[in-house]
Amino acid sequence: MKTFNILIGIVLLWCFSINAAELDRASIEHLLSQKKDGKPADLRRKDLTDLDLSSLDFSHADLWGSDLRRSNLSNSNLSGLILDLTVMTKINLSGADLTKTSIFGVHMAGANLSKANLSHSRFIANLDRSNLSHANLKNALWGVDMKNQPMGLMRVSLNSVDLTGADLTNADLNRALLKHANLTGSVLHNTNLMGADLSVANLTDADLSGADLSGAILTDTDFSGSNLDGTRFSGINDKSMLKGLDTAKNIEKAIFN
Repeated sequence: MKTFNILIGIVLLWCFSINAAELDRASIEHLLSQKKDGKPADLRRKDLTDLDLSSLDFSHADLWGSDLRRSNLSNSNLSGLILDLTVMTKINLSGADLTKTSIFGVHMAGANLSKANLSHSRFIANLDRSNLSHANLKNALWGVDMKNQPMGLMRVSLNSVDLTGADLTNADLNRALLKHANLTGSVLHNTNLMGADLSVANLTDADLSGADLSGAILTDTDFSGSNLDGTRFSGINDKSMLKGLDTAKNIEKAIFN
């Protein structure tokens, strides 16, 4: 029995060691400060799980393929990075700068991106149940590129996300999955939502002026109090199927078939 307990202890110690981050904050700060000759700090494929990396400047780092699960990168600078194939489940990116950042083929469900700057970013990732409240998604390119689908339809998944008060002006979210998403008070001015699935989404008091919802799935989508000035609903002949139109603003300026 004693030998068995020792073996269990060894196994638990091994499991703990393989799950521990490879680097600590101090060593990462040192790497970031030592970048030379324009070469990025090499953090490729590193295990950086559960670390406090808040308020650091990663804009000259290479984080491709790294494991950032549950790490705190709030208020950090990750602008312009290619974070394809990283692991970011439940990551904290609140207030972070992700302008022009690429995140492709990543599972980051439950992430905190509240108040993050995501303008001009390119995401094809699973963000289900994430917090994007008051985030800046102006000119974000999160829609499907129909010319580049070698592995079938790959699209951003935003089911049950919190996008309250977010700014999605001029963003491309064509064919995005937004089922049960909360977009209360969000700005969707000139946003491309063609073919998006907005089933049971909450668009209460949202600004949808100039937005394109052609071919979108709008089952039980709530438009109460929303601004529909110039909103395109091509493919919808029966307005009665849309929920909350009786309180929507500028409904007479919406474009139906």
